[in-house]
Amino acid sequence: MIRHHGPISGVAAFGGALVATAGYDNQVILWDAARRAPLARAVHDHLANQVTFSPDGRLLLTSSSDYTARLWSVPDLKLRAVLSDQKDDVEMSVFHPARELLATASRDHLVRVYDFMGALVARLEGHTADVISIAWVGESDELLTSSDDGTVKRWSLAAGGMVGEVDLGGVETDTIAITRAGVVYAGNDDGEIITIADGRTGKAPAHEAGIKRLVYHAATESLVSLSYDRTLRVWDAADAGAGLRLTHTAEFPAQVWARSCAFLDDTTVVFGTFGSSYALYRIGEGTWDLEGVQPTACVNAVATTADGAVWTTGDAGTVWVDGRRQADTGSLCNFLVEVGDRVLSGGQLGRVFDARDGRVLHQHRSPLNCAAAFSRDGVPHVVVGAYTGEGLVFAVRPGEEPEHVATLPLHSNAVKGVAVSGGSLFAVCADASVSWFSVESFTEIGRVEEAHARIANGCAALPGGRFASVSRDLTLRLWDGRTGHTVPTPHDHSVKCVAASADGRLVATGSYAGAVAVYDVMTGEWPVVARPTTAGVSSLHWDGARGVFLASSYDGRVYPLRVESSRPERAA
Repeated sequence: MIRHHGPISGVAAFGGALVATAGYDNQVILWDAARRAPLARAVHDHLANQVTFSPDGRLLLTSSSDYTARLWSVPDLKLRAVLSDQKDDVEMSVFHPARELLATASRDHLVRVYDFMGALVARLEGHTADVISIAWVGESDELLTSSDDGTVKRWSLAAGGMVGEVDLGGVETDTIAITRAGVVYAGNDDGEIITIADGRTGKAPAHEAGIKRLVYHAATESLVSLSYDRTLRVWDAADAGAGLRLTHTAEFPAQVWARSCAFLDDTTVVFGTFGSSYALYRIGEGTWDLEGVQPTACVNAVATTADGAVWTTGDAGTVWVDGRRQADTGSLCNFLVEVGDRVLSGGQLGRVFDARDGRVLHQHRSPLNCAAAFSRDGVPHVVVGAYTGEGLVFAVRPGEEPEHVATLPLHSNAVKGVAVSGGSLFAVCADASVSWFSVESFTEIGRVEEAHARIANGCAALPGGRFASVSRDLTLRLWDGRTGHTVPTPHDHSVKCVAASADGRLVATGSYAGAVAVYDVMTGEWPVVARPTTAGVSSLHWDGARGVFLASSYDGRVYPLRVESSRPERAA
């Protein structure tokens, strides 16, 4: 049966009759909206990020981390063209509303325009960071883009380049929307909606955390905003002079991902989920419809405990121990960590869970991404990294409930990894920076703003206060004090995660493309370069009892890999 097996990151709708979804399982699926039934499927070579219908509904355009956008016919999803000039992930692609032109936004910092045959028409340079969102300005030959460089830029095909720019103060802005009157709205990581109209710029607080998507519906002149504060908000955008007026707010169910939505009709919105199908929200009724959204086997984290048990959890929020169901948290979970007599987890709902029984121990304002255990004054502690930049510190005394003892300002953007060694807490951020905090005083003791050239995705502790970090820039960095030694990796796609052996000699790196490469710090060699799965590697863990690295994958499996005599050998 056709269904998604990983998170649905992109969703589109056409004419109230068709829905299309793009997922982290590389799949693109076309659905009959009336029956909520799949009609056809297509596959990218890597994560499918976004999807959109052509104005007449006869074509589908998809954007992928395989560095391509692809054009498909509807309803059979036969491949029509591959847009392949990109050198990094394609985050979003759009049809021109009246001409046979397609435009792409890529993490290689460039904007490109193609025709329907896949021929490159224009290559537009000017952004200094990843381009995340793109839109045509009406039926003109102009485009608007937003980027992680904190700007919104205007481009003209006739001029062959940039013709305007709005500096948003360096705040990352993931999403833009243009009304039929030409008013531009942009959503940033501070939870603000910026209005750009008639040469003037204004901003207003809209959410408690970063805004991930804005979607404008011309028929009702409504704007929907999606945020990591776990809410959607509907705004009346009919009167640009009066500004946006909030008309509706709703919280997301645990299954819904605040990354993408589309209007199915004037009052019904479709959403991507962490499950097998898409979700519906009916604005007038204020109700969610999750019919057909089944859990997936996707594993986001693997860990071992002192007794040698192997723990896993993922999108479904189910915690497994040695393959047996242990608990259900009811929320996508991103991490597992043993601290004292507890095993903790947490994720999309911003909740810290006791992984042994699924109980909620703490509620934060944004999703949680990572965690690391450490000891302070003889008491087990844990630090949990949040999407809003905080590090939540808990004391976990034996036989007592975890106590929230500090909130550390690790970063101003999403914390992607935390690790502790030699009295220092180390954290990496989506803005490519790294920071150090003292375990003793919980004060900042160091920061490097451009530690990597791209998004830093993870870190690991090495003995003696040293650390390792990995990034979309395809490098491993080994940190001794504030000095980072750069090691190029064998990966050709974004490096997602990293783990180290207890003695710090072996450092394993895993990518979104399913590859694992292990670096020997002593020899400077990579004795293991393997691709155990075609799905992404979501996390890595050193299993000291067995002497292997465990690689969890979005395909629902855990792959053990051993390093012996400087040559790769899969563990039994």
